[in-house]
Amino acid sequence: MSKTKANYRGYSLRNVNTREVKQRFLIVCEGAKTEPNYFMSFRVPKNVVKVEGLGENPSRLVESAKKLNRQEEYDQVWCVFDRDSWTKENFNNAIKNAKEQGFEVAYSNEAFELWYVLHFEFLNTGIPRSDYMRKLSSLFGRTYQKNSETIYDELFEKQAIAIRNAENLLKQYDPHHIPVTDNPSTTVHLLVKELNKFIL
Repeated sequence: MSKTKANYRGYSLRNVNTREVKQRFLIVCEGAKTEPNYFMSFRVPKNVVKVEGLGENPSRLVESAKKLNRQEEYDQVWCVFDRDSWTKENFNNAIKNAKEQGFEVAYSNEAFELWYVLHFEFLNTGIPRSDYMRKLSSLFGRTYQKNSETIYDELFEKQAIAIRNAENLLKQYDPHHIPVTDNPSTTVHLLVKELNKFIL
């Protein structure tokens, strides 16, 4: 089969023996290091994913995502943020505004670290943010390093468990799924599953 290449609407199609469809992701994170370090560690081509750690509240994060998306064309835009101590209005409006823009949301209520805990166990009881640090230290058997650059690799073999636990956690809130009050809950697994489609 001849080698041909065609580019349109952000997709790159290459016919060799199989056809590959690559998408470009923009992942904008509330945290400046924890979340970006995790998502930048995915074994996907570097031209597939752009990760920005902005250190902004959820509503401002969505506004920044809009600006970045206007500068370059992306196939998927994801906003990653926590319930944290933000107001209900800020959290709810961020989700609503992101959806109106056609963006996806990978939220965690209450902390991103819930996603890490779910690699080890199913957690369906809300705990304070500070307790996640202690819990992860216990699960890892060492002091949890919040901005670790190696945590993706450390957790990789347990990722399927985390996805299953996150899915089951969301099912507990049906049919009254309200992210701001569903504690604990996360949709980080949805972004993880999308990125996994492009792992090298």
